[in-house]
This record gives sequence, C-alpha cells and structure tokens, in this order.
Amino acid sequence: MDQEKVIVIDFGGQYNQLVARRVRECNVYCEIFSYRTPLQEIAAMKPNGIILTGGPNSCYEEEAPTYQKELFELGIPVLGLCYGAQLMSFLLGGRVERAPVREYGKTKVQIDGTSPLFSGVPKTTVCWMSHFDYISKAAPGFSVTAHTADCPVAAAEDVKRQLYAVQFHPEVLHTQEGTKILCNFVRGICGCAGNWRMDYFVEQSIREIRKKVGNGRVLCALSGGVDSSVAAVMLSKAIGSQLTCVFVDHGLLRKNEGDEVEAVFGPQGNYELNFIRVNAQERFYVKLAGVKEPERKRKIIGEEFIRVFEEEAQKIGSVDFLVQGTIYPDVVESGLGGESAGIKSHHNVGGLPDCVDFKEIIEPLRSLFKDEVRKVGLELGIPEYLVFRQPFPGPGLGVRIVGDVTAEKVRIVQDADAVFREEIACAGLEQTIGQYFAALTDMRSVGVMGDERTYDYAVALRAVNTVDFMTAEAAEIPFGVLQKVMGRIINEVGGVNRVFYDLTSKPPGTIEFE
Repeated sequence: MDQEKVIVIDFGGQYNQLVARRVRECNVYCEIFSYRTPLQEIAAMKPNGIILTGGPNSCYEEEAPTYQKELFELGIPVLGLCYGAQLMSFLLGGRVERAPVREYGKTKVQIDGTSPLFSGVPKTTVCWMSHFDYISKAAPGFSVTAHTADCPVAAAEDVKRQLYAVQFHPEVLHTQEGTKILCNFVRGICGCAGNWRMDYFVEQSIREIRKKVGNGRVLCALSGGVDSSVAAVMLSKAIGSQLTCVFVDHGLLRKNEGDEVEAVFGPQGNYELNFIRVNAQERFYVKLAGVKEPERKRKIIGEEFIRVFEEEAQKIGSVDFLVQGTIYPDVVESGLGGESAGIKSHHNVGGLPDCVDFKEIIEPLRSLFKDEVRKVGLELGIPEYLVFRQPFPGPGLGVRIVGDVTAEKVRIVQDADAVFREEIACAGLEQTIGQYFAALTDMRSVGVMGDERTYDYAVALRAVNTVDFMTAEAAEIPFGVLQKVMGRIINEVGGVNRVFYDLTSKPPGTIEFE
C-alpha cells in the first residue's frame, strides 16, 4: 500500500514479529523482511525508518548473519535492537565481545543525558535484556545514552546520521517504556504521521479490490471464523453479487458449528451473500486416514480445501479469483515473513498446493494482526459478537487432535470442547480469556470407572490470554471451574478417563497443539 512505513530487517530473533506489532501500535505500518533482502530492494521501498532485530548469533563470527555497511549511509533512520545494535556497532567500528556477565530478564537501565529516543522516559526504567554478547566500546561518532550495572552500552546513538542502538528489547511487554521508545523512533525520529488506521485501510482495500476484480467473478473461502468472515463482508461491500461464498464443512468443526455458520451467512442470515454449503466430512476423513504428522495433516487439509473450491467454481462457471482470510501471523509462522524459522504451515499459506486453478488468490487481510482484523470487522459494521468470537484454526480440529484423525476422535474432542465452553460461560469468564478450547492428546492410560478398568484417552484443556496472538500466557482459571469441567468431561464424554490443563506459554509453545 502506498503509505509511510517502517521496515524490520529480521536476523532470526524470537521476538521479531512483536517488533512489527509494537510499531503498528504507534499507528505506523510495518513489514518484516529477511536480512538476505538486497539493499537495493530495501532502498526502493523508500521506508521512513529501518529496525534491525535481535538474533541468536554473535555478530563477530564468520558465518553470522550480517548486512551491507551501506545500509547506514542511505540517510534513513536506523534503530538496532539487541543483535541489531551489536551488528550496527561492529560494522561501524565499535567493539562487540562476550559479556563477562550475561543479562537475561528484567533489568534496571539508567538513561544518561538526553536523547530523542528516550523522550518522556524516566531516568531509571526497567527493560528486558537477553544477551551473551555486549557492546564493550561504542562505534566512532556514537555517544552512550544508557547503561546498566553490567552493560556499559545499553544504548548509543549517532544523532547526526540518525543511527540508534539499544541492547534491550523494547518490543517485549516487560520493557516498561518499550512502546514509548519505539513511538519516539517511528513518530519522532522517522517523522511518521501515524496514519495507519483501520478506517483508512478499509477504504483503500475496497478501492483496490474493485480495481483488481473488475467484472470478474470471485469465490470466497468462508469458514465462519473471524478472519474469513471479515474478508467475506469486505469483498461483499466491494463487489456485491460478483462474490460467491463457499462454506466447506470438513467434519473438523466445533460441535454444531456448521449449522451456526449457515444460520449467520446463509439465506436466512444477516448478509445478502451468495452462500453455498458443501458437506465434505467423509472426503476429508478419507484423505487424513492414518496420517499423524502435523505438517502433513495441514497440507492435506489445505489442498483438499482448494480442490473443493475448484469444483464449486466449475459449477458456478468462470470464477477468476479465490479469496482467503489469511492474516499476517499466518504468513510469519509459515516461514514466509522474514528470517525466523517456519513454525507451522497454515492451511491457506504453506498448506496450499503448487497448482491452483484460479487466476489469482486475493488475501485482503494478509498484512494485519488479529486485533487489527477485529477493528476492520467493526469498521465494516459486523456485530461485536461475531468480531470477538473465539478464534478457530482453518484446519479445525485436525490440529487439536494429536495423531491420526478419525470420526470417533472428532466426536470426543467436539463434546469435550462443548463442555469446556459451556462451563467457561457459566463461570462468567468468557470476556476475561483470550482463547480457550479442548484438545485430544494421543495418550491413552489406565483408569478406573464403575469399578472397572478403562484404557482411554486424555483430553487437554487450553486457555490463554494474548493481545496479538504472537505471544500468550496461560489463563488462571479458578480450580473449582477446572474441577467441574473435568468431572463433566469424564462423565459425559465417552472414551476419556483423564483431563489435563496446559500451562505452557507462547513461546515456547504455540496456542494450537499442532
């Protein structure tokens, strides 16, 4: 999109997606690119600013990720974070070496003097550190602007060349003034006006969709989830009757969800959409039979979705475009948005087959994080109960069943999940938990029920709180509620004799199980 932007150059650190998210909180558009992206391409994008991320390497090692020194001669403000700060200092003549004392976690930082980067930041603040190496000597032309008890160069700057370096991670919520520091950079130093707003995004996206589609026909992959629902309504406003929404019930939905989706978007629903429901449960079960490896499951589900859409398009006749509700975390976690390792193939990104029988795939939400998608939904007039409904992955219960997928396992996890959701609602916790669901583990164990031996499955309950779905913490559910959920699942759901509660944060885990 033709607008002011900041580019994040990714050196493989674990928090790199958060950098882009925090910049967007400053109402400035931001994208992630690998450090392998040529300098000419970076310059051609004409960014307002550049941020160098953290990374797991030592910048002075021969095989370490690096960049051309000419990056710092473009006249574009550059901010280095952790590894990015060390690399900047190293390339420009400073000294980086193994620190005598490693810093990790919340660290008290002392601000030295005045700096535009630290405008409005208290002289003593708490930042999140995570480093083995440190800048032992700032590069020529740089002045030290912050230090800690063990790190002499916690921040440095060359104001004349608009180069800034911080050893800590302002993108992490544990850094008390992190968002303010990033806003000082993108809004103050880079001069961004902060015009990245969802009303602007909606208006421009609708104009671009009309221009791209012209008189063509469009098929929208509608799952009923937040992302695909927002995409469908946006396309409907852009091109009206040229759009047909196809809802594929792949047999991996939550209990009764197929009927609920049809009630909202079908002929009796609130939206004037050309709506087609395809019941393809058995077709997907056959394709997934015996498949345990999660990446294979995702790719099988992704390809079968596309094949169903192609068949429906042939029935409609002359469909040019396929619309998907892909969002930015899908792209990043599929390994397509920078240098970070691919975490998992999302069914509509890394799970797509090589050959697709459509002229083009339209992904109007591809640049947005989840909370931005919700804001777009509200801008489009979608009711809050739909915009803020529980997220659900495109591969559905296929990635909430560890191991192979069968109709019986789907029945178990559907029933267990329905119990969990009912009890969360009864306890009045719906608005306090970001996402919650039941999953089926691949573990079976011995139990005793009715004085008889059982050998059944274990269900895992997952509940997390998150802002952007890039990081998450386990939600604190009252023990009494968990006990009630456990009792109901074991008594009401056949094939289950154990219930676990998953306390894992993201990272190191993901929100979904596979």
